[in-house]
Amino acid sequence: MAKDQSFDVVSQVDMQEIDNAVQQASREVAQRYDLKDSGAAISLDKTTSTITVTAPADFVAKQVIDVLETRLVRRGVDLKALAWSTPVAASAGTVRVTGNVINGIEADIARRVNKEIREQKFKVKVQIEGDKLRVFSPKRDELQAVIAFLKERDYGIPLQYTNYR
Repeated sequence: MAKDQSFDVVSQVDMQEIDNAVQQASREVAQRYDLKDSGAAISLDKTTSTITVTAPADFVAKQVIDVLETRLVRRGVDLKALAWSTPVAASAGTVRVTGNVINGIEADIARRVNKEIREQKFKVKVQIEGDKLRVFSPKRDELQAVIAFLKERDYGIPLQYTNYR
């Protein structure tokens, strides 16, 4: 019997690109005419993978988030990798919005992906390994069909396909 081919389904974000985008966006906020003296700020906490936007009003916070998302797209970061919270009132009448960077596939999403692959009757085996999925098959065509199927679906997180061998 031939050796099984495999690939991994992962959801990873390059934190250095996010850091670069946050720095570029904070420079733009400091220089842009309508945001210059508004008191808006962006910060990134690499340990908890969260982005915090503070602004004097909800409207200004949305503008700052829009600037940040523009920078993220230009740096090749998928916007599905960020989960923004609702604006929360902070001290001195400011508004704080927190964005969590999604890294890894959650267990319930991994089970859903596994179930949908099995429902399509592909001749593959799927293993959930922590925050990634590994798909095995003796035929590469089956693996390519699974990748095409997963690219059509939307799971709310960006998916990458790695270790194709």
